[in-house]
Amino acid sequence: RLIYYVFQGCFVFKSASKKRKRHVGVATSLSNPLICSSINTFLFLDKYISSQAIQDQLNKKVLDSLAEFIKKHGLGCSSDVWRQRASEIPTAALMLGVNVPDHAMTFRSLCNLLQDSVTPFVVSVHAKECAAVKLLIQKVLEQLMGRGVSVDEEQEDDTALLQRTQCTISQWYILFCFFAGNANNVACLKLKSGYNHGLKILNIFYFINSRYTQELPFIFIFGIATSPSAIQHRLPHSVSSLLCIEVFHSLSCTQHLASVFDKLILKSQFPFKLSSRVIQVLVGIFLYHDFSVQNFVKGLQFSMLEHFNSQPLSVLCCQKQEALLSAKTLSKQNVERIRHLPSFMRYVETQEPQEQVQLLTNDEHVKEVCQKLLKNLHKYHKNYYPILQCLHSLTSSLPKFPLGKHIRELHVSCIEKNLWETEEYDSALQLLRILAKDELVAALRKCAEILKSASTKRMQNVLQQLEDFIGRLEALEEGSSGNGIISGKMEYQRTDLFQLQKTLLEKESRRTKRMNPFEVLRSQVMEFIDSLVREYLTPAELQPLNEVCYYSSSGVLRQRLNVTPRTSIQAALSHPFYYLQNESLKTDTGTISSAAPDLCIVFKLHLECGRLINLYDWLEAYVTVMSAAEDQDTDSEDARFIQAVSEMEFLGFVKSTKQKTDHVARLTWGGC
Repeated sequence: RLIYYVFQGCFVFKSASKKRKRHVGVATSLSNPLICSSINTFLFLDKYISSQAIQDQLNKKVLDSLAEFIKKHGLGCSSDVWRQRASEIPTAALMLGVNVPDHAMTFRSLCNLLQDSVTPFVVSVHAKECAAVKLLIQKVLEQLMGRGVSVDEEQEDDTALLQRTQCTISQWYILFCFFAGNANNVACLKLKSGYNHGLKILNIFYFINSRYTQELPFIFIFGIATSPSAIQHRLPHSVSSLLCIEVFHSLSCTQHLASVFDKLILKSQFPFKLSSRVIQVLVGIFLYHDFSVQNFVKGLQFSMLEHFNSQPLSVLCCQKQEALLSAKTLSKQNVERIRHLPSFMRYVETQEPQEQVQLLTNDEHVKEVCQKLLKNLHKYHKNYYPILQCLHSLTSSLPKFPLGKHIRELHVSCIEKNLWETEEYDSALQLLRILAKDELVAALRKCAEILKSASTKRMQNVLQQLEDFIGRLEALEEGSSGNGIISGKMEYQRTDLFQLQKTLLEKESRRTKRMNPFEVLRSQVMEFIDSLVREYLTPAELQPLNEVCYYSSSGVLRQRLNVTPRTSIQAALSHPFYYLQNESLKTDTGTISSAAPDLCIVFKLHLECGRLINLYDWLEAYVTVMSAAEDQDTDSEDARFIQAVSEMEFLGFVKSTKQKTDHVARLTWGGC
């Protein structure tokens, strides 16, 4: 069972009244087959976009390369030409970039891969476990042996401990993969004297391992966020000289994002869709905050969760056959919801008067029309994505990228407006009209490869026409692709300025411009591409029933995913109804509800005070508010008030002051 916890604030809420309303049981709701189908669809889609699976697919190439590297150098043979000296330790530097939230998931995937395909002896050590040599070796041995290792607590000397441990560790013949993690995290561990204690511990550990390279084939793998030079900067030469380093590069964050778009968002088989504004919010968070594919996928999962929760017609957001079956069994309430959809209302307005009456009065007729519209919506997506990829293939290499460098930019432009009415599209078309023959043929071949994977008859017809254009272009003679401007021979003679100007104007009027066969054919190709764009890349909001599949609440998504902690806390304390959604918490402006959590009441009361707050007056105001509630335990009000004030101090709104012992100082001001 998959359970989601989506929250921005946690409160212990105590209702003002002891009367409880009876709620419909979960079993009653789940007895509805449409609801069960919607839940199953959501669970299937959520499993499909699992962040761990996506991350494994993105890093598959570099992880496989690391596995081959370890298999190659894991035997520890001294005759290996890869090593310069017998005392050097093979080391892999894995460049992961600055997408820090994804590092832990990448390391977990690498550990699982190595344990499954290379060796069970894999050790993962984090920076916090490098506080002492004793602790570090204990963690290493525990993971290698698969059980706890007792270390003598009375022996505080690390050198003596190492001498005792060396005898034990030399009995093992293992392949040891050590993940030092981010070098910046290690640098945070320092001694009181100012020396980097974490790196000092690692240096000792490297020296120990270098003494056993013949007996123990150790291999190190470092995760680097910036550049390989970080190893030389963090480790002294005496230590770095013991490591023979090979660098492995993972995909950049933008390449990761492009892969996620190709696998999830730009797939017709994936029924859940995002509007242009929602995509812009998710991409903005990715590019300007964390570069994390994991967080981007979580944002996509939250969007899907919000869509299935807030849109009752999401029961139709599934595969084609399932959607048609669900449309046949729509309830009267859902049929009425379909009639109120903006896209369906626009569709009704385009029909004949008799058809409009049927759509507004006959529920069974609405179900039949709904099935037809769902088929058209699925056809729209199957034709939309291949043409989108073809257009991106044609324009992604143009100067200054008029339609965007990435396909996500072109996708956003297509689903929010008529692309052919923009200046960027006209500019791209003008640049395509001046392509040379070989460039045009190469671009059309890429489009043909894209269309080969399309399954609709229309796309197959487009592919045939495209291959016909390619054949005609290749059949042209080389001389036919020259300049098509033919002008008469200029005859110069000595004359005055006025006569020369008159002669030039006459010759300009007689100049004729004729297009050669290549230019004629190139113009036909551009007209064909323009017709495809106008036919298949229409905005998604113009499609009837697009609200069933498209999630468009970008404001809700921005509030949930792209918020500052202080603003969220203040909003929750000032307006608890916003998060708790309890009707008893609704109040008029300037009033305080006694049903609100204690922390919210204390917070609102402190906004009415000055720089110093008298605790007794504050308590009296709190008791006054609480006295308006029924069935309140007055004996515990003092304790509850003290606890609420402590929470206010913990959140940073007030602090104790030495000026007056019975006062606290207020720390925040303004309209919070």
